[in-house]
Amino acid sequence: MNRFVILLAAGVSALTLAAAAQAADLIIDAPVAGVVDASGAWEGAFIGVFGGAASGELTGDFAGTSVSGALLGVDAGVNFELADGVVAGLVADIAWSSQVDEFDVIFLQWSGSLRGRIGIDGGAFMPYLTAGLAVGQGYVEPPDLGNLHVGWTAGAGLEFAATDDVSIDLQYRYTNLGAKDYGGGAEFGFATHQVTAGLHWNF
Repeated sequence: MNRFVILLAAGVSALTLAAAAQAADLIIDAPVAGVVDASGAWEGAFIGVFGGAASGELTGDFAGTSVSGALLGVDAGVNFELADGVVAGLVADIAWSSQVDEFDVIFLQWSGSLRGRIGIDGGAFMPYLTAGLAVGQGYVEPPDLGNLHVGWTAGAGLEFAATDDVSIDLQYRYTNLGAKDYGGGAEFGFATHQVTAGLHWNF
């Protein structure tokens, strides 16, 4: 699972960077048949839903112990169209998580982030990079202890217009949530790769 997620993430990142390089040299003036021409329309607020999978490992005292699971969440943000086809934005998200370690003892119950985005207006698509603050709720069972972990997240994505008001967002992110003390001298955190797909409603 780890190898699959990493390979998929590398593919998404490579596609994003390649699309960004092409879009920086060519502003799309004519719509492609069957594709919405959204050039100049990425500015404004949006809300959305997303789902996906995460895989990685624990850090700290249990370093190397694998964790994996599903994600289902909501996000909201705003984009600002800058000069020369550059789009800057801010986005917040929160997701329910089923991530658990290989022994079904340590859980990541939910996670969220507050991130900046920088992208290229490619007309019907927008490749972007994103990074910012990340938080998540860790839990150990037994002895039924929970902690709020704080860390950082960074990744890349590709958003493309499905209609005038709806876009599809494909994203990879690496998230590192710092270690917390769970008693008895045991400290651990989470380091995970996540791949998600979502829908955005743009205003």
